[in-house]
Amino acid sequence: MAYEKIWADNEKLNKTELKKLEKDGLEIFKDIPHYAENGFESIPKEEWDSFKWAGLYLQRPKEDGYFMMRVNVPSGVLNYEQAEALASICKDYGRGVFDVTTRQAIQFHWLEIENIPDIFNRLQRVGLSSAGACGDITRNIVGNPLAGIDPNELFDTEPIVREIYEYFQHNQDFSNLPRKYKVSISTNVHNASNAEINCLSFTPAVKEIDGEEVNGFHVKVGGGLAARPYLAETLDVFIQPEQVKETAIAITTIFRDFGYREKRHRARLKFLVADWGPEQFKEKLVELTGPLPSKGEDVQKDWNAGYFYGVHKQKQDGLNYIGFNVPVGRLDADEVLEIAKISKQYGNGEIRTCNSQNIIIPNIPDEKVDTLLQEKIFERITIEPKRFIAYSVSCTGIEFCNLALVETKERMRRIAEYLDEQIRVDVPIRLHMVGCPNSCGQRQIADIGLQGIKMKSKEKGMIEAFEIYVGGTLNDGGKFNEKLKGKIDGEHLPAVLKEFLVYFKEAKIPGESFYDFVGRLGIEPLQEELDHILGNVTENVS
Repeated sequence: MAYEKIWADNEKLNKTELKKLEKDGLEIFKDIPHYAENGFESIPKEEWDSFKWAGLYLQRPKEDGYFMMRVNVPSGVLNYEQAEALASICKDYGRGVFDVTTRQAIQFHWLEIENIPDIFNRLQRVGLSSAGACGDITRNIVGNPLAGIDPNELFDTEPIVREIYEYFQHNQDFSNLPRKYKVSISTNVHNASNAEINCLSFTPAVKEIDGEEVNGFHVKVGGGLAARPYLAETLDVFIQPEQVKETAIAITTIFRDFGYREKRHRARLKFLVADWGPEQFKEKLVELTGPLPSKGEDVQKDWNAGYFYGVHKQKQDGLNYIGFNVPVGRLDADEVLEIAKISKQYGNGEIRTCNSQNIIIPNIPDEKVDTLLQEKIFERITIEPKRFIAYSVSCTGIEFCNLALVETKERMRRIAEYLDEQIRVDVPIRLHMVGCPNSCGQRQIADIGLQGIKMKSKEKGMIEAFEIYVGGTLNDGGKFNEKLKGKIDGEHLPAVLKEFLVYFKEAKIPGESFYDFVGRLGIEPLQEELDHILGNVTENVS
């Protein structure tokens, strides 16, 4: 190894850290061919977690031997060959289940160890990889899904994302980080990459240097969700495009060498940043990079949460990108093959994935837009989704995930469809559902966040239930949503949400967003209304 593990003598290292000192996580790639040849029973239980470095988790129940796999899609940009390869892998080995994640990656299920080497080969042939999609390592780098075609970007960040991503791929200098490490790089002025909830984010900025206005980045560090969420802090530095790689390496080095390794629940970069503060963190950064200019002007305008529905003009004359809704991020393999075929027939074969779990087809000539939209597949995968399904996000849930407490994916879809049948509102309402506190579905930034729990019922014993959080946003630096008291039986959740949203509709000002509504009324009236609704629902059921 090219670096010194300065934490190695720490007597308080947790068990995972001790194991990583003995064997680097990326070494699992050398072991997988043996396991594939000899079957799932040949894998020692103590090695199960090591598969994360290859982008693989054992899905629920672990003993059945089926894997979930995440495949990295930096900036969400897929060419035709890549989309076709992913769909074919999904169809051959994943029972057709094709999920778009909130980090623009692709997720498969039902994979068996015997098939993993072939999957790796297929991915490699088209320039894709699952390495680092899970584990204590740099995850898929989130970016602007419109990079290179976006009228609202300062400049094209796709080459920068690609350079940083490839640098960290299979790099054992940075494959033993304290915990997962999430990076975003975008110059979309509407914050399409959710900068404030990443460990490290590069955001669009300008600064006058030597009498000239220079386009570049500001740097945010220490964002993250889970049980103790933090919004990222902005460092007082300005980074030019050619400095991004050096800066990313330096910040990752700080996390690797100084991040906490005693307790897993405090091992994310956000805890180090919270303890040090942005000034001390900048001092350490400059020790590694040399002097950096101070901040320039932030050119981010607002937050679009990664939504791009409809037909929009690109930078390039005569070309358009089209944003489609994928209900709760789930496609089947045949749909992906059809979308890939259409993207090639009408455009250049590209598909872009969004952190809203949706997709974009870019580079469609003006004269082909109307014909493309007549394709039958775009009846379900539509540019004009109904209001609630349009802004519903869900994690994987208990269907596959060992950490989840409740079923989420299909539940969120069913609830959104029910709400679309029952109520009309004049503004989008972002509903995010998660099955556990880890928050892969990013419930903290939702207008209404729904977090799954277990609850004891006198009649039914332990049941799936939910807590409600209200008023999240990443506008103006961000604010996490706040918890309302009360636990809601999962079976009652659709009715409770309907009545809660009827209250919103009747009490709001025309055009007022849900976030502004919460800010205007405060939590107390919302709590009173929820208490009233829960009382009525319980009474009606009994």
